[in-house]
Amino acid sequence: MSEGATTQSPAAPTEVPPTSPPSIADGMERQLDPRYVSVQRIEGWIAWACLSFVIFSVAGIVALAARPGRVLSLVIFLAAASLSALLAWHGQAWPEKEHRRSAYKVNEAGIEIRSGVYWRRIVNVARTRVQHTDVSQGPVERRFGLATLLIYTAGTDHARVALNGLDHATALRIRDHLLPGSSDDAV
Repeated sequence: MSEGATTQSPAAPTEVPPTSPPSIADGMERQLDPRYVSVQRIEGWIAWACLSFVIFSVAGIVALAARPGRVLSLVIFLAAASLSALLAWHGQAWPEKEHRRSAYKVNEAGIEIRSGVYWRRIVNVARTRVQHTDVSQGPVERRFGLATLLIYTAGTDHARVALNGLDHATALRIRDHLLPGSSDDAV
């Protein structure tokens, strides 16, 4: 190598500081995760299958035990089929209606949960009233990466508040926000 030539060392990669996600307590109203519609539909179909089995079993037992005749047996069967079809429609259509009308908002003071299709319900839970929180997942929720946030408060009305249809990571972030940050607990 000659004296005048300099070697350049490879440029050291610049380190990008890790960015923390924006605070969950920004006061913005958020919809539930859209995957929750699929979870509710699957759970609705499971309930429909179980209830339809019971409905048709009872209809069959009534038709056999009472020996009502062909016309009455047909009426019993049509009533059972109509009820089963109504339950199937409900399991398919209701989750979308409920999803459109459900939302939550987290701010520094606590959480507000809006729900209800016909009878609207707004529940505000102050952080100061939160006793403890749980994040749970059923098997269908786990398959879709969703969770339910359970908030337990002091008092009798709304002592247990559930917020279904959250992404699992979001549920954990809300849980961490609602828990007291300092050790000034009197326990």
